[in-house]
Amino acid sequence: MPHLVILYTPNIEKLTDLDVLCRSLADHMLTVRDEAGKQVFPTGGTRVLAYPAAHYAVADGKGDYGFMYLNVRMAAGRSEAVKKRAGDGLLDVVKQHFAPVFDSSLLGITLQIDESPGQVYDGKHSTLHPLFNK
Repeated sequence: MPHLVILYTPNIEKLTDLDVLCRSLADHMLTVRDEAGKQVFPTGGTRVLAYPAAHYAVADGKGDYGFMYLNVRMAAGRSEAVKKRAGDGLLDVVKQHFAPVFDSSLLGITLQIDESPGQVYDGKHSTLHPLFNK
């Protein structure tokens, strides 16, 4: 964790470079700090994944409307201020990325942060974490 999963209408692909957006979001996640200055999102666990919707309907269907849903899933334990700062910062990255697109296209964006208190099972195995935890 954390994972940022993006679902989007495929018509967005012709408007922007989603690889650049994913990298920008991951880079921003790595800069978020808590009140003590500790990195909130561990480098080895940070993932940003984007998936186009195979089927979709947006609004009234009378236009080539685009939509992007971003969901950040993080472990419990961060303060409300840290979660808000993380969400505001990530939304700012998305808005800056799409600024040129907003002038010429109709696009909706939603970003939500979920935390996972009381997970039933959270199995992990990674050779990435040791690389960054030296």
